[in-house]
Amino acid sequence: MSWLVEGTMQNGRTFRPSDWVDRVSGVLAKFGADHRLRYGAVRPCYVKGKKCLLVQKTLEHDDPVAFEYVSAFVRTNGLRMHDLLAGTEEEKAAGSGEAVKGLGAVA
Repeated sequence: MSWLVEGTMQNGRTFRPSDWVDRVSGVLAKFGADHRLRYGAVRPCYVKGKKCLLVQKTLEHDDPVAFEYVSAFVRTNGLRMHDLLAGTEEEKAAGSGEAVKGLGAVA
C-alpha cells in the first residue's frame, strides 16, 4: 500500500517549483554500486500524465525520520495526497517501471 502525492495544492493551484518531486525523492535516494541513483520507499512516478511522488507506507515504520520529512513537506505546502489501496489501477500504474519513464533507476 502506498500514498500518492500530487503536485496540486489543496486550493487547486499547481505547486512550484516544478521539480519538487525530484528534489524530495532525490534527498531520500541512494547511489548503488553501479553509481546509479536508486529510489527506495519514496520515488517519482507518472500517473495519468502528471509527475507525482509515490510514498510506500512501510516508510513510516522503516525510517520514521524520512517519513516525518515527507509528511511535514506535504502538510506545510498543502499538497493533495491520496491513499492507494493495493491492487488498484493507480497503484499498478505508479508502481510499474513503465510509469517511471525517464526518471532514473528504480530499486
